[in-house]
Amino acid sequence: YNDMLSAHQPYAHYPEKIKTFARQHGATAQVAGGVPAMCDGVTQGQAGMELSLFSRDIIAMSTAVSLSHNTFDAALYLGICDKIVPGLLIGALQFGYLPAVFVPSGPMPSGLPNAEKGRVRRAYARGEASREELLDAEMKSYHSAGTCTFYGTANSNQMLMEMMGLHVPGAAFVPPDTPLRDALTDEAVRLAAANARPNSTRPLHEIVDEKAIVNAMVGLLATGGSTNHTLHLPAIAQAAGILINWDDFDELSGAVPLLARVYPNGEADINHFHAAGGMGFVIKSLLDGGYLHADVQTIAGDTLADYASEPKLLEGSLVWADCPSTSADTDILRDTKNPFSVNGGLRTATGNLGRGVIKTSAVAPEHFQIRAAARVFNDQNEVLQAFEDGDLNMDVVVVLRYQGPKSNGMPELHKLTPALSSLLEQGHRVALLTDGRMSGASGTVPAAIQMTPEAYDGGPLAKIRDGDMIDLDCASGALNIHAGDFDAREAPSISGQNTSRQTLGRNLFRRLRQQAATAESGGSVFIFGEE
Repeated sequence: YNDMLSAHQPYAHYPEKIKTFARQHGATAQVAGGVPAMCDGVTQGQAGMELSLFSRDIIAMSTAVSLSHNTFDAALYLGICDKIVPGLLIGALQFGYLPAVFVPSGPMPSGLPNAEKGRVRRAYARGEASREELLDAEMKSYHSAGTCTFYGTANSNQMLMEMMGLHVPGAAFVPPDTPLRDALTDEAVRLAAANARPNSTRPLHEIVDEKAIVNAMVGLLATGGSTNHTLHLPAIAQAAGILINWDDFDELSGAVPLLARVYPNGEADINHFHAAGGMGFVIKSLLDGGYLHADVQTIAGDTLADYASEPKLLEGSLVWADCPSTSADTDILRDTKNPFSVNGGLRTATGNLGRGVIKTSAVAPEHFQIRAAARVFNDQNEVLQAFEDGDLNMDVVVVLRYQGPKSNGMPELHKLTPALSSLLEQGHRVALLTDGRMSGASGTVPAAIQMTPEAYDGGPLAKIRDGDMIDLDCASGALNIHAGDFDAREAPSISGQNTSRQTLGRNLFRRLRQQAATAESGGSVFIFGEE
């Protein structure tokens, strides 16, 4: 809980609610501890964003400390936003013998339409809207308690918890402070208590297995979810003793259809998605099409089919109804027989510049291929300054390096989106190449992100120069530089690069940066299985 994050603000009253519900189910509940909760949206473009990725690992460690007293029979994990749910789950898996239930709090009501919000942001980036107009649009977009309504990492987290069977069925996108939300929280407590009883225990380690991880990846691809989970799911899988990499995402993406269009992959928000059929419809469609493992343990039972339903209140009692057989809005949600795309819109970028991730589900097909000269930057503010100066008014591949986990903690670079999207609107062919993140806010600009090896480790990005010709093909995933002397070049010295600023607490994270794994293996500081 904190007052900084709209998504977590509703949790203020959950401890007392949970204790009351627990007594009604013959159990007692205690607050074991709290974890840090920061927002990539609030820190966007700020120096504090460099703490964001590693906050996930701090959350995992905080979770372990909270449970270290070894006095509990089950645990409820309250989390919504970007790094919080993955961190909680990584920590929870260290106590895999305990039953675990994840408890969301729900999205805020719909505000300013996402398309209009994006238009104002792009206009402001071009100097065509005032700061007051920008602030007015933001306040109308993020106006209430609850999760932000676009389909970024926070809402992708909630989707994943349903796909893995760790939520009460249908709990992900019910609004906060409603009777149905309270009933779902009551049910979460009931299940935690029931799953801890002798002869009926349902521990976490029996739920998070290989099939659950595959189901999570399928759900991510089918809904066009956040690319941050190409970092988080490998880290979560490792904590469960399972290894996955970007080739697994790529292979699944070629087989899994895209069923949802939710901003930034469309104009609808998460409330519209929920009203059109939501997670129950997605899971039912994927099960019917043979895209999911149904034979998995969940907190609610022995099959994922329990999640192909929607919760309702009937005379004050919580019940589940079968999902409608058709979508309520096929502009937002479709079944596997009539998808928006036959693939999941995620490719692994490969070539002589290393490996990365490309999210294509929001990119128009006419922008899939680009060949243009590179403009090289080492700081996102340099990119924005070049845009404001008119130096990017051309076909260009913007190369932003030294943004990986070891360099500066791998900040999210969504602040660049309005500027680069504006260039695209003006008719230029534009792409982004970076070892940083773009996440669930990835939009219309083709981008190869999370490139590894990162520039700080002497990866190929470190050797790119202004004017080098770069080819990016989003359809095939091919990413190559055309420079005759490229292999013979030496990477420049990293002295003076943005690697360890001493402000806003970033110096406290220096050891974490030094120990970070590659982006493809999750960017984690943890070593599992080698004690």
